[in-house]
Amino acid sequence: MSRIIKFGSCYLEVLDHYILLVEYNLAIASKDRQSLFAALQGGARNHTHKKPNEQNHSATMSHNHDVKLEVCVDSIASAIAAMEGGASRIELCSALSEGGLTPSVGVLKTLKNLPLTIPIYCMLRPRRGNDFVYTDYEMTALLHDMELLQENGADGFVFGALTPSREINVEQCQQVLEKAKSLPMTFHRAFDVTNPEKMHETTKQIIELGFQRILSSGFRQNALDGLDNLAQLIARHHRDIIIMPGAGISISNLEEILTATKCVDFHSSAKAGAIDVPDSTDGNSTRMECDVNMGKQDILPYDICDKSVVRKMVAIANSMAEK
Repeated sequence: MSRIIKFGSCYLEVLDHYILLVEYNLAIASKDRQSLFAALQGGARNHTHKKPNEQNHSATMSHNHDVKLEVCVDSIASAIAAMEGGASRIELCSALSEGGLTPSVGVLKTLKNLPLTIPIYCMLRPRRGNDFVYTDYEMTALLHDMELLQENGADGFVFGALTPSREINVEQCQQVLEKAKSLPMTFHRAFDVTNPEKMHETTKQIIELGFQRILSSGFRQNALDGLDNLAQLIARHHRDIIIMPGAGISISNLEEILTATKCVDFHSSAKAGAIDVPDSTDGNSTRMECDVNMGKQDILPYDICDKSVVRKMVAIANSMAEK
C-alpha cells in the first residue's frame, strides 16, 4: 500500500513505512511515470532510516546550489536586521553573550506577528555551560518551554544533550525529537564537545536519531580553525545531513570557509556593536553614564546583527554558488 502526499513543490510517497522524497520537476511535471517509479525504487534502497520530517539531502545538495545563511539573534532588532539583510533563517536565542539560551515566548510571538518572512528556529538550552549534561528537572523545564514556543509559531528547534562521558544523550534527544513532531531539528555545538576521533560515528548517531542539521565549528574554537574536520564531515555525510559551519564566521573569512567546506548552510551572528550603529535607537541599547551595572556583561558593548554585514555575506555566498 502507498499514497502520494504533496509537500510544497515535492511529493512524498509513504511506502512500507519509508518516506521518500522525489523531485517534482524531474518526475511529476514531466509526467514521466517510469522515472518516478525508478526514483522511488532507488530511494527505498538508500533511505531506509529516514523519518517523516526529513528531506532527501542528497537531492537537495545536488540540484540546489544556493548557499544559505542562518543568523543567530537574541533581540527583536537583530531578527529584523537579519531578515532585511537577506538571511534565509533565524536561530532565535536569548543571551548570546552566554552562548545562546532558550528565548522568551514573548519575543517569538512578537516576531511572528511582524511581517517576518523567514523561518525562526528556537534554541532549547536552559542554562549556560559547555557540558550540555541536563538533569531531569532541567529537561522538564526545557520541554515545557518547547511546547510554549511550538504553540506560538516556532518553525524548528536547536538542541543538543550529552552524557558525562561526552557522548550523545540519546534518551534526552529522543524526548525532544518526539516533542518536535514534524518540525525540523538542528543538533547544536554540543557536537563539538564530543570526541573528535569519533566524529563520523557521532554524526551517524545524530542522523539515525532524526536531526536535519549539525551546527559545528569542527571541534575547534571557531570554524576557520576547524576547516579540515568540517570538510571531512561534509564530504562523507552530505547525502544524509546538513553540516552547517558556525562560530567566528565573518565577511573576511567567509569565502575561504565556503571554498574549503563546500557547505550549503552556514551560521553567523553578523553582528555589530549597537553603540557604533547610527540607527540603533529603536529600544536596543543606550549606554548609561553611571557607576552601576547589572552584571559583568554590561561592561561589554551590547551587540546586534548588522543588516549590511548580512547583505555582504549573502552576496559572497551567492557569488560562490555561481562559480
